[in-house]
Amino acid sequence: MPKLSVVVPMHNVAPFAESTLRSLANNAAGDIEFLLVDDCSTDSTSEIVDRWAEKLPNARLIRHERNMGIAQARNSGIDAARGEFLTFLDGDDWYGPGHLAELLAAMEELDCDFARTDHVRVTGRDRVVKRPPARVRNAVMDPRDGIAPADVETMVDYPFVWAGIYRRHLFDDGRMRFETHLRTAEDRLWIWRLHLTARTYASLGLHGVYYRRGVATSLTQVKDSRQLDFIPAYDALLRDVLADPESDRFLLKAVRTYCAMIAFHIGKMNDYEPSAAKRLRTEATGALRRMPEAALDETLRTIDTTRGRLLRRLRDGRKAA
Repeated sequence: MPKLSVVVPMHNVAPFAESTLRSLANNAAGDIEFLLVDDCSTDSTSEIVDRWAEKLPNARLIRHERNMGIAQARNSGIDAARGEFLTFLDGDDWYGPGHLAELLAAMEELDCDFARTDHVRVTGRDRVVKRPPARVRNAVMDPRDGIAPADVETMVDYPFVWAGIYRRHLFDDGRMRFETHLRTAEDRLWIWRLHLTARTYASLGLHGVYYRRGVATSLTQVKDSRQLDFIPAYDALLRDVLADPESDRFLLKAVRTYCAMIAFHIGKMNDYEPSAAKRLRTEATGALRRMPEAALDETLRTIDTTRGRLLRRLRDGRKAA
Protein backbone atom coordinates (compact mmCIF):
# COMPACT_ATOMS: atom_id res chain seq x y z
CA MET A 1 0.00 0.00 0.00
CA PRO A 2 1.27 3.50 -0.76
CA LYS A 3 2.33 5.78 2.06
CA LEU A 4 1.16 9.00 0.37
CA SER A 5 -1.67 9.72 -2.08
CA VAL A 6 -1.37 12.90 -4.19
CA VAL A 7 -4.70 14.13 -5.59
CA VAL A 8 -4.31 16.31 -8.71
CA PRO A 9 -7.54 17.83 -10.14
CA MET A 10 -7.10 19.01 -13.73
CA HIS A 11 -9.52 20.97 -15.90
CA ASN A 12 -8.45 22.86 -19.04
CA VAL A 13 -4.88 23.41 -17.87
CA ALA A 14 -3.16 22.36 -21.11
CA PRO A 15 -0.54 25.17 -21.09
CA PHE A 16 0.69 24.04 -17.66
CA ALA A 17 -0.12 20.32 -17.48
CA GLU A 18 3.26 19.15 -18.78
CA SER A 19 5.22 21.04 -16.11
CA THR A 20 2.81 19.91 -13.39
CA LEU A 21 3.03 16.26 -14.37
CA ARG A 22 6.78 16.41 -14.90
CA SER A 23 7.13 17.68 -11.35
CA LEU A 24 5.22 14.60 -10.16
CA ALA A 25 7.68 12.41 -12.00
CA ASN A 26 10.52 14.25 -10.23
CA ASN A 27 8.89 13.25 -6.93
CA ALA A 28 7.92 9.69 -7.81
CA ALA A 29 8.75 6.90 -5.37
CA GLY A 30 7.45 3.43 -4.64
CA ASP A 31 5.44 4.61 -1.63
CA ILE A 32 3.72 7.52 -3.44
CA GLU A 33 0.65 7.22 -5.68
CA PHE A 34 -0.76 9.92 -7.95
CA LEU A 35 -4.51 10.32 -8.52
CA LEU A 36 -4.96 12.35 -11.72
CA VAL A 37 -8.55 13.63 -11.87
CA ASP A 38 -9.52 14.91 -15.32
CA ASP A 39 -12.64 16.98 -14.66
CA CYS A 40 -14.01 16.71 -18.21
CA SER A 41 -11.46 18.97 -19.87
CA THR A 42 -12.36 20.38 -23.28
CA ASP A 43 -8.86 21.41 -24.36
CA SER A 44 -5.85 19.10 -24.84
CA THR A 45 -5.48 18.45 -21.10
CA SER A 46 -7.03 14.99 -21.46
CA GLU A 47 -4.52 13.90 -24.08
CA ILE A 48 -1.60 15.16 -21.98
CA VAL A 49 -2.92 13.38 -18.89
CA ASP A 50 -3.41 10.15 -20.86
CA ARG A 51 0.24 10.16 -21.95
CA TRP A 52 1.56 10.82 -18.47
CA ALA A 53 -0.77 8.33 -16.78
CA GLU A 54 0.94 5.58 -18.77
CA LYS A 55 4.51 6.52 -17.84
CA LEU A 56 4.16 8.11 -14.39
CA PRO A 57 4.89 5.51 -11.69
CA ASN A 58 1.92 4.57 -9.48
CA ALA A 59 -0.45 6.88 -11.35
CA ARG A 60 -4.18 6.28 -11.62
CA LEU A 61 -6.48 8.24 -13.89
CA ILE A 62 -9.98 9.28 -12.79
CA ARG A 63 -12.12 10.86 -15.48
CA HIS A 64 -15.38 12.75 -14.92
CA GLU A 65 -17.97 12.43 -17.69
CA ARG A 66 -19.08 16.02 -17.04
CA ASN A 67 -17.41 19.00 -15.44
CA MET A 68 -18.15 18.82 -11.72
CA GLY A 69 -15.80 21.42 -10.25
CA ILE A 70 -12.68 21.30 -8.12
CA ALA A 71 -14.52 20.29 -4.93
CA GLN A 72 -15.87 17.09 -6.50
CA ALA A 73 -12.57 16.46 -8.30
CA ARG A 74 -10.78 16.51 -4.95
CA ASN A 75 -13.48 14.31 -3.40
CA SER A 76 -13.11 11.78 -6.22
CA GLY A 77 -9.40 11.62 -5.49
CA ILE A 78 -9.98 11.27 -1.74
CA ASP A 79 -12.41 8.40 -2.31
CA ALA A 80 -9.91 6.56 -4.52
CA ALA A 81 -6.84 7.21 -2.35
CA ARG A 82 -5.15 4.32 -0.56
CA GLY A 83 -2.33 6.12 1.21
CA GLU A 84 -1.82 6.65 4.92
CA PHE A 85 -1.43 10.36 4.09
CA LEU A 86 -3.06 12.61 1.48
CA THR A 87 -2.03 15.82 -0.18
CA PHE A 88 -3.34 17.90 -3.08
CA LEU A 89 -1.84 19.74 -6.03
CA ASP A 90 -3.75 21.97 -8.44
CA GLY A 91 -3.31 21.20 -12.12
CA ASP A 92 -1.49 24.45 -12.96
CA ASP A 93 1.00 24.35 -10.04
CA TRP A 94 4.10 22.21 -9.50
CA TYR A 95 6.51 20.65 -6.99
CA GLY A 96 10.22 21.14 -6.60
CA PRO A 97 12.26 17.90 -6.91
CA GLY A 98 12.19 15.81 -3.73
CA HIS A 99 9.49 17.86 -2.03
CA LEU A 100 7.14 14.95 -1.33
CA ALA A 101 9.87 12.84 0.28
CA GLU A 102 10.70 15.75 2.63
CA LEU A 103 7.02 16.26 3.38
CA LEU A 104 6.54 12.60 4.30
CA ALA A 105 9.67 12.49 6.45
CA ALA A 106 8.61 15.57 8.42
CA MET A 107 5.10 14.24 8.92
CA GLU A 108 6.30 10.88 10.19
CA GLU A 109 8.77 12.50 12.57
CA LEU A 110 6.17 14.85 14.08
CA ASP A 111 3.37 12.24 14.14
CA CYS A 112 0.50 14.78 13.97
CA ASP A 113 -2.87 14.77 12.21
CA PHE A 114 -1.90 17.32 9.57
CA ALA A 115 0.81 19.79 8.69
CA ARG A 116 0.85 22.98 6.65
CA THR A 117 3.81 24.15 4.60
CA ASP A 118 5.26 27.25 3.03
CA HIS A 119 4.68 27.78 -0.67
CA VAL A 120 6.32 29.78 -3.42
CA ARG A 121 4.00 32.29 -5.10
CA VAL A 122 4.90 32.60 -8.77
CA THR A 123 3.76 35.67 -10.73
CA GLY A 124 5.45 35.74 -14.12
CA ARG A 125 9.17 35.62 -13.31
CA ASP A 126 8.74 36.75 -9.71
CA ARG A 127 8.92 34.25 -6.86
CA VAL A 128 7.98 35.00 -3.26
CA VAL A 129 7.98 32.53 -0.36
CA LYS A 130 4.76 32.69 1.68
CA ARG A 131 4.61 31.13 5.16
CA PRO A 132 1.70 29.88 7.24
CA PRO A 133 1.00 32.31 10.12
CA ALA A 134 1.70 29.72 12.84
CA ARG A 135 3.08 30.61 16.27
CA VAL A 136 6.01 28.17 15.90
CA ARG A 137 7.41 25.91 13.19
CA ASN A 138 8.26 22.22 13.17
CA ALA A 139 6.45 21.59 16.47
CA VAL A 140 3.14 19.88 17.28
CA MET A 141 0.28 22.23 18.25
CA ASP A 142 -3.45 22.23 18.95
CA PRO A 143 -5.35 23.17 15.73
CA ARG A 144 -7.90 25.15 17.73
CA ASP A 145 -5.14 27.40 18.97
CA GLY A 146 -4.50 28.25 15.31
CA ILE A 147 -7.92 29.89 14.79
CA ALA A 148 -8.15 32.93 17.10
CA PRO A 149 -7.66 35.80 17.90
CA ALA A 150 -9.93 37.79 15.63
CA ASP A 151 -7.74 40.81 14.95
CA VAL A 152 -4.58 39.09 13.65
CA GLU A 153 -3.78 36.76 10.77
CA THR A 154 -4.05 33.13 11.86
CA MET A 155 -3.92 29.68 10.28
CA VAL A 156 -7.50 29.85 8.99
CA ASP A 157 -6.42 32.85 6.93
CA TYR A 158 -4.01 30.59 5.03
CA PRO A 159 -6.57 28.75 2.87
CA PHE A 160 -4.25 26.85 0.54
CA VAL A 161 -5.35 23.22 0.74
CA TRP A 162 -2.42 22.09 -1.41
CA ALA A 163 0.11 23.58 1.05
CA GLY A 164 -0.33 20.71 3.47
CA ILE A 165 -0.43 16.99 4.20
CA TYR A 166 -3.23 15.16 6.00
CA ARG A 167 -3.59 11.79 7.72
CA ARG A 168 -6.03 9.40 6.12
CA HIS A 169 -8.13 8.98 9.29
CA LEU A 170 -9.34 12.58 8.95
CA PHE A 171 -11.26 11.47 5.83
CA ASP A 172 -12.68 8.21 7.21
CA ASP A 173 -16.45 7.62 7.20
CA GLY A 174 -16.98 10.35 4.61
CA ARG A 175 -15.60 13.16 6.78
CA MET A 176 -13.64 16.16 5.55
CA ARG A 177 -15.07 16.18 2.05
CA PHE A 178 -15.26 19.42 0.08
CA GLU A 179 -18.69 21.01 -0.36
CA THR A 180 -19.54 20.34 -3.99
CA HIS A 181 -22.16 23.12 -4.29
CA LEU A 182 -19.39 25.68 -3.76
CA ARG A 183 -17.57 26.72 -6.93
CA THR A 184 -15.19 29.02 -5.03
CA ALA A 185 -14.26 29.45 -1.34
CA GLU A 186 -14.63 25.72 -0.73
CA ASP A 187 -11.04 25.71 0.51
CA ARG A 188 -11.69 28.40 3.16
CA LEU A 189 -14.57 26.46 4.69
CA TRP A 190 -12.55 23.22 4.53
CA ILE A 191 -9.57 24.73 6.37
CA TRP A 192 -11.79 26.01 9.18
CA ARG A 193 -13.39 22.58 9.53
CA LEU A 194 -9.96 20.98 9.57
CA HIS A 195 -8.87 23.13 12.51
CA LEU A 196 -12.12 22.44 14.36
CA THR A 197 -11.94 18.67 13.76
CA ALA A 198 -8.31 17.53 14.03
CA ARG A 199 -6.41 17.04 17.30
CA THR A 200 -2.84 17.98 16.36
CA TYR A 201 -1.00 19.87 13.63
CA ALA A 202 2.32 21.46 12.72
CA SER A 203 3.71 24.16 10.43
CA LEU A 204 6.66 22.96 8.36
CA GLY A 205 9.60 24.98 7.07
CA LEU A 206 9.35 23.51 3.56
CA HIS A 207 8.74 25.53 0.41
CA GLY A 208 8.62 23.02 -2.44
CA VAL A 209 5.10 23.85 -3.66
CA TYR A 210 4.97 26.42 -6.48
CA TYR A 211 1.68 28.31 -6.81
CA ARG A 212 1.09 29.95 -10.16
CA ARG A 213 -0.89 33.21 -9.77
CA GLY A 214 -2.77 35.17 -12.41
CA VAL A 215 -3.74 32.17 -14.56
CA ALA A 216 -6.65 33.27 -16.75
CA THR A 217 -8.59 30.02 -16.27
CA SER A 218 -8.24 30.08 -12.49
CA LEU A 219 -11.46 30.58 -10.54
CA THR A 220 -9.73 33.37 -8.64
CA GLN A 221 -9.81 35.34 -11.90
CA VAL A 222 -13.48 34.89 -12.87
CA LYS A 223 -15.78 37.89 -12.71
CA ASP A 224 -19.17 36.18 -12.64
CA SER A 225 -21.54 34.84 -9.99
CA ARG A 226 -19.20 31.99 -9.05
CA GLN A 227 -17.25 34.49 -6.95
CA LEU A 228 -20.32 34.92 -4.77
CA ASP A 229 -20.00 31.40 -3.38
CA PHE A 230 -17.96 32.84 -0.53
CA ILE A 231 -21.34 33.84 0.98
CA PRO A 232 -22.83 30.33 1.35
CA ALA A 233 -19.35 29.12 2.36
CA TYR A 234 -19.15 31.57 5.26
CA ASP A 235 -22.81 31.03 6.16
CA ALA A 236 -21.95 27.35 6.61
CA LEU A 237 -18.88 28.31 8.63
CA LEU A 238 -20.97 30.45 11.00
CA ARG A 239 -23.38 27.56 11.51
CA ASP A 240 -20.46 25.26 12.34
CA VAL A 241 -18.96 27.74 14.79
CA LEU A 242 -22.28 28.49 16.51
CA ALA A 243 -22.82 24.73 17.01
CA ASP A 244 -19.32 24.22 18.44
CA PRO A 245 -18.90 23.86 22.23
CA GLU A 246 -16.26 26.61 22.05
CA SER A 247 -18.30 28.96 19.88
CA ASP A 248 -17.57 31.95 22.14
CA ARG A 249 -13.87 31.43 21.47
CA PHE A 250 -14.15 31.48 17.67
CA LEU A 251 -17.25 33.50 16.75
CA LEU A 252 -15.54 36.90 16.56
CA LYS A 253 -12.86 35.48 14.26
CA ALA A 254 -15.48 33.92 11.98
CA VAL A 255 -17.56 37.11 11.78
CA ARG A 256 -14.54 39.37 11.26
CA THR A 257 -13.20 37.14 8.47
CA TYR A 258 -16.63 37.04 6.81
CA CYS A 259 -16.84 40.85 7.00
CA ALA A 260 -13.35 41.19 5.54
CA MET A 261 -14.35 38.96 2.62
CA ILE A 262 -17.47 41.03 1.99
CA ALA A 263 -15.45 44.26 2.02
CA PHE A 264 -12.87 42.74 -0.33
CA HIS A 265 -15.46 41.70 -2.90
CA ILE A 266 -17.42 44.94 -2.66
CA GLY A 267 -14.15 46.78 -3.23
CA LYS A 268 -13.70 45.14 -6.62
CA MET A 269 -17.40 45.01 -7.51
CA ASN A 270 -16.92 47.22 -10.58
CA ASP A 271 -14.79 44.47 -12.13
CA TYR A 272 -17.65 41.96 -11.99
CA GLU A 273 -20.32 41.31 -14.57
CA PRO A 274 -23.26 43.68 -13.89
CA SER A 275 -25.63 40.89 -12.83
CA ALA A 276 -23.03 39.48 -10.44
CA ALA A 277 -22.32 42.92 -8.98
CA LYS A 278 -26.02 43.49 -8.32
CA ARG A 279 -26.36 40.10 -6.64
CA LEU A 280 -23.24 40.74 -4.59
CA ARG A 281 -24.66 43.92 -3.04
CA THR A 282 -28.00 42.27 -2.25
CA GLU A 283 -26.54 39.05 -0.85
CA ALA A 284 -23.82 40.81 1.12
CA THR A 285 -26.44 42.99 2.78
CA GLY A 286 -28.44 39.90 3.69
CA ALA A 287 -25.34 38.20 5.06
CA LEU A 288 -24.53 41.12 7.36
CA ARG A 289 -28.07 41.15 8.70
CA ARG A 290 -27.91 37.39 9.41
CA MET A 291 -24.74 37.64 11.49
CA PRO A 292 -24.96 37.46 15.30
CA GLU A 293 -25.62 41.08 16.22
CA ALA A 294 -23.22 41.43 19.14
CA ALA A 295 -20.32 39.88 17.22
CA LEU A 296 -21.03 42.06 14.18
CA ASP A 297 -21.20 45.21 16.31
CA GLU A 298 -17.86 44.37 17.90
CA THR A 299 -16.35 43.71 14.48
CA LEU A 300 -17.58 47.01 13.07
CA ARG A 301 -16.26 48.81 16.14
CA THR A 302 -12.73 47.35 15.86
CA ILE A 303 -12.17 46.93 12.13
CA ASP A 304 -10.43 49.73 10.22
CA THR A 305 -12.44 52.87 9.46
CA THR A 306 -12.71 52.37 5.69
CA ARG A 307 -14.11 48.85 5.86
CA GLY A 308 -16.24 49.65 8.89
CA ARG A 309 -17.95 52.54 7.09
CA LEU A 310 -18.55 50.42 3.98
CA LEU A 311 -20.01 47.51 5.95
CA ARG A 312 -22.30 49.75 8.00
CA ARG A 313 -23.68 51.30 4.83
CA LEU A 314 -24.37 47.87 3.40
CA ARG A 315 -26.01 46.59 6.57
CA ASP A 316 -28.19 49.68 6.82
CA GLY A 317 -29.20 49.54 3.15
CA ARG A 318 -27.43 52.74 2.14
CA LYS A 319 -25.38 53.20 -1.03
CA ALA A 320 -21.77 52.22 -0.32
CA ALA A 321 -19.19 54.89 -1.07
